[in-house]
Amino acid sequence: MKQKLKKLPLGITTFSDIRDKAQNYLYVDKTAIAYDLIENAKYYFLCRPRRFGKSLFLDTLSEIFLGNKELFEGLHIYDKYNWEQKYPVIRIDFNTGDYKTDKGIKERMFDILLDNADRLDIVCKKPQNITSCFNEIIKKAYQKHNQKVVILIDEYDKPILDNINDIETAQIARDLLRVFYTVIKGADRYLKFVFMTGVSKFSKLNLFSGLNNIQDITTMQKYANICGYTHNDIKTIFAGHLKEKNVDLEKLKLWYNGYNYFGDPLYNPYDILLFISNGCEYQNYWWETGGPKFLIDMLKKNDYNIPQLQNIVVSKETLNTFDIEKIDLIALLWQTGYLTFDKKIQKLNKIFYQMKIPNKEVQGSLNELFVKYFTDSTHKITDNQIKIYDTLQENIEDLEQVLKSLFASIPYNNYTKNVMANYEGYYSSVIFAYFASLGFEIIAEDATNTGRIDLTIKLPNRIIILEFKVDIKETALQQIKEKKYYKKYQNENKDIYIIGVCFDSKQKNITEFEWEKV
Repeated sequence: MKQKLKKLPLGITTFSDIRDKAQNYLYVDKTAIAYDLIENAKYYFLCRPRRFGKSLFLDTLSEIFLGNKELFEGLHIYDKYNWEQKYPVIRIDFNTGDYKTDKGIKERMFDILLDNADRLDIVCKKPQNITSCFNEIIKKAYQKHNQKVVILIDEYDKPILDNINDIETAQIARDLLRVFYTVIKGADRYLKFVFMTGVSKFSKLNLFSGLNNIQDITTMQKYANICGYTHNDIKTIFAGHLKEKNVDLEKLKLWYNGYNYFGDPLYNPYDILLFISNGCEYQNYWWETGGPKFLIDMLKKNDYNIPQLQNIVVSKETLNTFDIEKIDLIALLWQTGYLTFDKKIQKLNKIFYQMKIPNKEVQGSLNELFVKYFTDSTHKITDNQIKIYDTLQENIEDLEQVLKSLFASIPYNNYTKNVMANYEGYYSSVIFAYFASLGFEIIAEDATNTGRIDLTIKLPNRIIILEFKVDIKETALQQIKEKKYYKKYQNENKDIYIIGVCFDSKQKNITEFEWEKV
């Protein structure tokens, strides 16, 4: 008889539910890392994108400290941890709540504190005073249980990030959180273990300078796999589900693997669980409907173009000095999961990181993000995409008119508000975003022996080489021919088309379009 497959824990962040034998859920064991953390230090901070498994890991820690041994049978920690030792646990969860006003932020803080007070059977003398009540809960929990207290904080920065485009409210949120977290600094003697998660590291919270020896484990190799699934997890724990649908593991890796924290390349759990529950259909599961707007607003204020993002190098300080008055776009794209680490570089006694887009799914999300920014109308986006797809596959001679229509469809307001609108990078970004959103293999800044090709498009039966110019008399096609960029691909047995495109920054459109088949 065919063995029944275990259920997928989609959307479940409660460890006891997942480990309930009657429910029969899959679980990827993270308790070896949990045990290591508990044994080695007191204060930890972890930065990961949303929907990456942070909440489940915190709940796992909570059940360990509460001594619920039966939930861990068969897991790494089961016969190693001292289950007789139980600790009071304070849970601070900012995943939910309305943070658009200071009133909403305060109300959520009060709710969190009162929930903890009720659970720990503690009465606050001043329940409307945030710092006083928090301090009371810590001290009274310590006295009541005669054990030091564990504090687990989930999405510590969400009240700030929810107001990223409203600096005044974001500052209020930051100031309230600063006061709130200051309590932890003064309670060291009562604390056993503190673990905080978020998607960013705000420099002006003074949190990281105030806590003694807090370990930021975000890029520590030994904890790289703390959240997310490895490829080995996929091949073993999810094998039954994937074999049932004959899933090509290499294709799966290309689509969803690639997050890097200097350990094994990782899959976002949310992606994999949705992929399997949707019949193993390849599509974009990661896109957050509420996230892109503030990123689009950020794009308008920055001068990065899409091709630059693939291999951009940033300093460790850039990622660690994030603040609402001066938000770095690359740091934001990393924190939200659009970029991940490619490699660590040590130069000039400093640490730098080369960044990359994790996988095909995120590349698609990023392209859609840029396309939505460039063209406001969803109907126009779809229309442009269909026309470009058909033209590249069949009639290159029609591409000029299609691209002219594309640039004509971009609202004038989008040009006037964009600092890059007079530069080559802007126009190449528009074309890159549209072409890449169609699933074609795109190479930006494609290196050859004689220079760099602005854009190479690789199709099953043809290769298209594009060069762009803005307000320059020299033709773009002339440069391709003089530098013989096409030679790089002459051994691939495909038709090669070279295209030179010149733009006029005043007309905001193409003024010259030349092409040849090599």
